[in-house]
Amino acid sequence: QIYFQSIEPLERAYHFHSFYSQPLLEPDFDAKPIVLLMGQYSTGKTTFIRYLLGEDFPGMRIGPEPTTDAFIALMNGEPKCEIPGNAAVLDPLKPFKYLQSFGNNFLMRFKCSVVPNNVLQKMTIIDTPGILTGEKQTKQRGYDYENVISWFAQRASRIILLMDAHKLDISDEFRSTLNCLSGKEEKVRIVLNKADGVDSQQLMRVYGALMWNLGKVFCYPEVVRVYIGSFWNEPYQHDTDRRLFELEEKDLFNDMQGLPSSSVIRKLNELIKRCKLAKIHALIISTLKEKLSGVMSKAKKR
Repeated sequence: QIYFQSIEPLERAYHFHSFYSQPLLEPDFDAKPIVLLMGQYSTGKTTFIRYLLGEDFPGMRIGPEPTTDAFIALMNGEPKCEIPGNAAVLDPLKPFKYLQSFGNNFLMRFKCSVVPNNVLQKMTIIDTPGILTGEKQTKQRGYDYENVISWFAQRASRIILLMDAHKLDISDEFRSTLNCLSGKEEKVRIVLNKADGVDSQQLMRVYGALMWNLGKVFCYPEVVRVYIGSFWNEPYQHDTDRRLFELEEKDLFNDMQGLPSSSVIRKLNELIKRCKLAKIHALIISTLKEKLSGVMSKAKKR
């Protein structure tokens, strides 16, 4: 009520939305915390979601090739169904209205998967297409992938970046996408997935190489939290690190379970920052208006 009665009129009066972000909507305040999953193709993002939910979901495709070619928002509800993007952005109860600005090509690649699930009662999970290389990433998608990632990252409470223990190289396209997370590093958690595919000695080397590569991408004074494990329902290939994987999995899921309570504080913090920015913007615009009006009046007199 404070925002809609006091802050939004100020933003509209001084055209705040033309310079910064779009106005907030009621679903932005009421929405559950968003968990954004990112990573290169075939790193196990969709498998991770299935492991977390304990069941399949509409629109799920898993394979060694790039299978997930759409942004899928998993939300709690009944009946289990898949809602096309053009319909999902028109639902006033969902926080996706502003995705219309990315065009019809993107909306054809956006879906809302509704699943009655206990995990989704506390959060919304966004499954993203794997990051490709070359023109497949930039030109053949038909929409601005990096801007879409930035939109979701801005609204997400947690960003989980999945890395494959067998593919640690960071391509130029992957690096460019990670640059979209600048200023949001505190939300990022790294998951070194498929770690059961290497033995203990190799895992130590893989972890060191991962931290080396991340240090060249994230210019952040604090170390990004890394979780090591293998998030699927198959038996471990190397069982020697089972205890480590179980502890890491427990820590990761505990972190995700705490999102509903921390999300309220995060939204309040973002609102306070927005109010301060709107106030500063209004002062700057009003000062410029006074200065320019004085200049114009002098010009008329001359």
